[in-house]
Amino acid sequence: MTANQRSGKPVEKATPERERLPAELSRMNLNAAGIDVGASSHFVAVSLDRAEPPVREFAAFTADLYRLAAWLEECGVETAVMESTGVYWIPLFGVLEERGFEVMLVDPRRIKNVSGRKTDVLDCQWLQQLHTYGLLSGAFRPEADIRRLRSYLRQRAMLVEYASHHIQHMQKALTQMNVKLQHVISNITGKTGMAIIEAMVGGERDPRQLAKLRDGRIRADEETIAKSLQGHWRDEHIFELTQALELYRFYQGKIAECDREIEAQMERFEDRSDGGSPAGNGRRGQGNAPRFDIRTHLYRMTGVDLTRIDGVDGFTALKVISEIGTDMTKWPSAKHFASWLGLSPDHRITGGRVMSSKTKPNANRAAAALRLAANALHRSDSALGAFLRRKKAQLGAPKAITATAHKLARLIYTMLRDGQEYVDAGAEYYERQYQDRALRAAKRRAAQLGYQLVPMPDPPEHATHSPPGAPIAA
Repeated sequence: MTANQRSGKPVEKATPERERLPAELSRMNLNAAGIDVGASSHFVAVSLDRAEPPVREFAAFTADLYRLAAWLEECGVETAVMESTGVYWIPLFGVLEERGFEVMLVDPRRIKNVSGRKTDVLDCQWLQQLHTYGLLSGAFRPEADIRRLRSYLRQRAMLVEYASHHIQHMQKALTQMNVKLQHVISNITGKTGMAIIEAMVGGERDPRQLAKLRDGRIRADEETIAKSLQGHWRDEHIFELTQALELYRFYQGKIAECDREIEAQMERFEDRSDGGSPAGNGRRGQGNAPRFDIRTHLYRMTGVDLTRIDGVDGFTALKVISEIGTDMTKWPSAKHFASWLGLSPDHRITGGRVMSSKTKPNANRAAAALRLAANALHRSDSALGAFLRRKKAQLGAPKAITATAHKLARLIYTMLRDGQEYVDAGAEYYERQYQDRALRAAKRRAAQLGYQLVPMPDPPEHATHSPPGAPIAA
């Protein structure tokens, strides 16, 4: 009787192939398939002893995807691997998961690091071979609820971008009529700007009547605004302005619909706040952020207030959570997490020498959000702001922003993993800690050279200093 049987634990039934494998080959996947995903068809490869021929092509229609899954079941396949090619892999991935297969999605750049055959037909065989030997690691894919939230936010970001194009179209139409409204108010889509543009589209041409629509919070006075509204009115440009305004309003309505779906999706998550609520009022949010209480919803989802971190507002935290999820066990440590975001140095070492340590280029949306948050800390009187300014003096602005985004990523990882709140120690505390570290390093260096650092004595209180420009006594 085995130890597991004596302890009452269930005993896994090992396949004959697994029983014959030594321990060092436990990562091998003997029942593996490789799939080369395409837009109109998919090439699928299994082991040579499972089917004849071992490579088959299936069309990308839904019925053919189910035929593909049935063929893999007939071949005794348990796990399949495919490249993340565009969005073509998503339907097939869902069908295989639905049928109970263990599906692995891999980054094509990782496969290129392993030399081997590369042709269109044999790509699937190469994937199957690598997966059989356990040489591939799956890409990160968050849970279904996070994926839905991510889809809504990405759709919203696309709509915001489209709406911004029509703001530019409105500015172009105004410039062609020599109307300088965008030069006297900071945002033509604000209360004053939209009221004036809608009046223009409605037929109003009198600059003084238009200037009376000015909101009291606008810095420019009514006379300046009236002067900027003296334009060369032309019907074709008014037509352009009208269409741009209508399209902008249309996209704003679609963005509002997205906001409602995002809020509804956030309410479906499990409550981890233990009935608590975030302290304080939070920071001022971004101008294009959703119009509901993001901070409270995030606190309920995560159990921590990520907006306590300097530079991170509710919308930034929402964008990061929608990309990474709330389960930090996907990454063994904060270093792994920062590396996955592309915020860690990519050391290229040859012959013991570091040839390059630049960060790898990537399109990670969470990393982009953290970089924007780091860039907002230039004038922050906080420990993170002091860190950014010191790194900027040493390395320049781009590298300093990346280093600060790396620190933000580690803070978010620790908060989500351990459920700890962030407490800012302040810029003065950070500078004092930095001076202490520099002093300890200087003492170690002096000791290595056979010297000892001695603090300078304080100047006597009765000592007097000569005024600037006074002659020096001989």
